[in-house]
Amino acid sequence: MLNNIGLPGLLLIAVVVLVLFGRGKISSLMGEVGKGITSFKKGISEGEEETKRTDDIKHVDEVHHADLPEHTDQGTHPKTDLKADKDRV
Repeated sequence: MLNNIGLPGLLLIAVVVLVLFGRGKISSLMGEVGKGITSFKKGISEGEEETKRTDDIKHVDEVHHADLPEHTDQGTHPKTDLKADKDRV
């Protein structure tokens, strides 16, 4: 049934809606729809930015950890050789 509406049918529906609700009500409704679409787009872009910042932070952490030397516990302090001090006593 909806496949056979065509342009004249759509125009008739638009006129009936306009008569029933009036111009002011329809324009305010369309304004609210526009605000909703704008808010949706803003939310999507903020989500993408947050995801990008999170990925950048993870990448920076990985780079900093890669620059650090690995800790090897050989029983010596990096600045003083404690084993050598024990051997002297």
